[in-house]
Amino acid sequence: MSLAIETLNAMSAEDFIHALGGIFEHSPWVAASVVDARPFASIEQLHSAMCAVLRNADGEDRLHLICAHPELAGKAAIRGELTDHSTREQHAAGLDQCTPEEFSELTQLNAEYRERFGFPFILAVRGHTRASILAALRTRMHRTREEELAESLAQIERIAASRLGL
Repeated sequence: MSLAIETLNAMSAEDFIHALGGIFEHSPWVAASVVDARPFASIEQLHSAMCAVLRNADGEDRLHLICAHPELAGKAAIRGELTDHSTREQHAAGLDQCTPEEFSELTQLNAEYRERFGFPFILAVRGHTRASILAALRTRMHRTREEELAESLAQIERIAASRLGL
């Protein structure tokens, strides 16, 4: 994100929500929840406030936010339906360049994960490779649902930090 905190602080509420509405995937309510907390001293403080909104949201809202995330190299990617943020993130991790074998394994593991936990596998892919993403997916498959809910929210906070340029 290239907007300075001073610019974000000076925006109208509508422009602020529009500018930050995609930081948390398809969840502009997070940005809307912090608009009246301005001014923020830094992007870090903004991120912290947004994460606090997420942590304090009820379980249903958190689950909806988790489910708003696309599967890695999933159907939305194939159909070209990813947000600009997700497209850039998945491209940077090489997920748009999977071998047929990698794509097959990723598709199978994504389906198994969703079946087991009831929501998509979420990983902040910045700094990951296709191999490390597959390894993380295999490892996390053995956790409890509660552990994965907590991990998914932690990953979403990392994704938001990256999208804010942190």
